Amino acid sequence: MPRHRQSLQLTRLKKAGIRSAAMLTLLTGVSGGLYLADNKADQEAASAEALFAEQELTEASVNGWSQHNVLERKVKAEQEAAIAAAAAAEEARKKAASTTSRKSRPGVTVKIPASCNEYSGNRAIGCALLLEAGFTLSDMANCLEPLWTKESGWNHTSSNGGSGAYGIPQALPGSKMAAYGDDWKTNPATQVKWGLSYIKSRYGTPCNAWATFQSKGWY
Repeated sequence: MPRHRQSLQLTRLKKAGIRSAAMLTLLTGVSGGLYLADNKADQEAASAEALFAEQELTEASVNGWSQHNVLERKVKAEQEAAIAAAAAAEEARKKAASTTSRKSRPGVTVKIPASCNEYSGNRAIGCALLLEAGFTLSDMANCLEPLWTKESGWNHTSSNGGSGAYGIPQALPGSKMAAYGDDWKTNPATQVKWGLSYIKSRYGTPCNAWATFQSKGWY
């Protein structure tokens, strides 16, 4: 074969080899690129899964904390309700005991001594209790008898519609006499007992109370 033809064929073979090498390089690059792209996608998917798992863990922690907080508040509310109920029950017990005590307070009873025989009815009761309180028959005749005659006529149901005063001593208000008995509205002895106590604590004697009434129109 002529030499120039051999050279031409060799050149063609070289070019073909170069093309093949270039093609192989290109294919290798594409394959590597595809591998890198696939690997990047796998990494991104793994990162997304890890982030999702972390979010789920965070949500679970938050939900767990919320449930614990709700339970804690529920327990606290139940405790406060129990304390309030106990306080209310104690208050009701005290009121009931106070009511029972008031209801069980007996009225005043009195025995009329012979020295008071000159009086009758409510005045006889007044005389007996006056002596029992340490005063004298003179205090009764000269002071207490005229004082309460002016105030109520010794009528144990006497009521002053204007002021609200009630009973033989005209207590204002009449409910003050409940200190000596729940029957203060109907028992003259209970009223007299309270009236004498009031006179003694404020004026010392029935005569001082009578003197005040005479000068002021009240005592």
